[in-house]
Amino acid sequence: MGISSHRFIQIKLLIMYLNFKKSAEVDKIFREIDGFDLVAWNCMISRHAQSGDLEEACRLFEKMPDRNAITWTALITGFMKSRKVDDAVWYFERNPFQNVVSWTAVISGFVQNGLVCEALMLFYRMLHSGTAPNEITFSCVLGSCANTGNFGLGMGVLGLIVKTGFEGDVSLSNSLMTFCLRMGDRDLAMRVFNDMEERDVFSWTAVLDVYVEMGELTEARRIFDEMPQRNEVSWSAMIARYSQSGNAEEALKLFSQMLYDGFKPNISCFSSVLGALASLEALKIGMNVHNHVIKIGIEDDVFIGSTLIDMYCKCGKTEDGRQVFDLISSRNIVSWNSMVAGYSYNGQFEEAKELFQRMPMKNVVTWNALISGYVQNEHCAKVFDVFDDMLLSGAVPNESTFSSILRACASLSSLEKGKNLHGKVVKLGIQHDVFMGTALTDMYAKSGDIESSMRVFDRMPKKNEISWTAMIQGLADNGLAEESILQFEEMLKTAVLPTELTFLAVIFACSHCGLVDKGLKYFESMKNVYGIEPRERHYTSVVDLLARAGHLDEAEDFIKKMPFQPEANALAALLSACSIYGNEEIGERTAKKLWEMEKENSSGYILLSNIYASTGRWSDVSRVRRLMREKGLKKSGGCSWIEVRNEVHTFFVGGGSHPLSAETHRILDLLWSEMIL
Repeated sequence: MGISSHRFIQIKLLIMYLNFKKSAEVDKIFREIDGFDLVAWNCMISRHAQSGDLEEACRLFEKMPDRNAITWTALITGFMKSRKVDDAVWYFERNPFQNVVSWTAVISGFVQNGLVCEALMLFYRMLHSGTAPNEITFSCVLGSCANTGNFGLGMGVLGLIVKTGFEGDVSLSNSLMTFCLRMGDRDLAMRVFNDMEERDVFSWTAVLDVYVEMGELTEARRIFDEMPQRNEVSWSAMIARYSQSGNAEEALKLFSQMLYDGFKPNISCFSSVLGALASLEALKIGMNVHNHVIKIGIEDDVFIGSTLIDMYCKCGKTEDGRQVFDLISSRNIVSWNSMVAGYSYNGQFEEAKELFQRMPMKNVVTWNALISGYVQNEHCAKVFDVFDDMLLSGAVPNESTFSSILRACASLSSLEKGKNLHGKVVKLGIQHDVFMGTALTDMYAKSGDIESSMRVFDRMPKKNEISWTAMIQGLADNGLAEESILQFEEMLKTAVLPTELTFLAVIFACSHCGLVDKGLKYFESMKNVYGIEPRERHYTSVVDLLARAGHLDEAEDFIKKMPFQPEANALAALLSACSIYGNEEIGERTAKKLWEMEKENSSGYILLSNIYASTGRWSDVSRVRRLMREKGLKKSGGCSWIEVRNEVHTFFVGGGSHPLSAETHRILDLLWSEMIL
């Protein structure tokens, strides 16, 4: 059309090409502009400053015959973005056009560079200079107040916001909500949200964070579903919360929906999803997510790498986890810990220790990774050696460390070691921690000291569902079934809701004191009252409940009506009861099912043999024993242990592996001869 040389058109073309980062076209148009044009020069300075080419920006700035507020602010913003704060301040102090935009640029730059105190001091100067702040200034200052924890100053700023009439601004209201949340005043944050006449996606995301931070997942999901718009942050917040709360399936459903709706996950979102996949041991989906991560080029990110390592190792693929670890160019202690924990979790302790020795630095999480691995793989005796090394290294154990060590004590019934650890916990002042109290309650109960267990439990200032379950189970395991049921009834009076494990413990207690009707009532209430779907273990417990009480027909009928194939333990429980009550008919049917399910297990043969023996059917006893011999099955040997001077000694029937076995047998022979005499 022949109008490309028109000044107005040239400036618009220049801005368009700058926005699309077309350097060649930008330079061509800039050269074609006749004479000096302030707008064009400002555009060029802004372009170079924002891209980090400050040398060229300064060269153009010095050549300019004339400048305005935009010129100075563009240069100041560029220096702040490049973290050259002193240079930015130097230009600001010499700026003859100090207006609200230039003041805000420096305040914002201070906040972005972590200099929140300097930002607040400059804000004071701005007010004294007579320059009125705008909504962006107030947002930056509120961020500074939140970072310094200065709630009083923030409330003063709120007063200024109302006084200057900016309280209706959406962006500023969002900043105010964020400030209130950072200061822990959720009620005020909700009041700000409810008073907003107009809301955007950030407003809804901020209020979503309120419920997410409070842990009120149901209410957070309601807000999420009501949001007229969502962004990556709101999706990530919900996915992370579901993953952290143990609801991995729902986290994955949301992630799929997020992708379907066209949103791009951020690093935080991928980390949450991979964490959910790790807990589900969903290797195939995890590999698909890994491929997605590679496609968008963030596989080298240290946080993504750490969660990938964790996912592969939880799925038993330590080689793949190690491959990810080796590809991380800039490893931090989190990635090292993830790999050590992965090896340890899978029982590959040689590889774990080799990597442990190579670590440039270690923290308490590193030691905990080794300790928890030994506990999970039932190498409890090794745990104490690692714990001693940890103490010698100068590392201070935390609640997680003691929780794992106490689990080892409980597994070995090592009461003395447990008491010593309890003393260390008290010295560190962490005995009132809910997880610590739970671990101590469990340790004492499993070591047979139920009185100490109850004392620890009663002294806990706060109890959660795990604490109550540990106490209920501990009482039941120690033969105090009625007390266990009473404890469960006490729990129901509190605000703490029972879990799957709680019901497992209380049904077990009912089984051991013959309270069939009560046990069945608790089982029915799982789904009808608490919305908990019973699992195989709960059905097995009900079979045991009925069978122990002699209700063998009901137990067999209950097995037939199960919504899934019964566990071997359910059949074994019924078969054991048949042995006690001498019911050959049900016993034979159950034994056949158990043999089909577990062909290499001798328990079914032994129990049926006992049934025949109790009724004098010796030929059938011989037949069952002959079947065992033909299949090469043997009754597993018994095992016992004793703790002497803080050392646990284990003995097996017919075994001679203990280093003092010969000496022990000599003493036993001597005692036996003395007893005969």
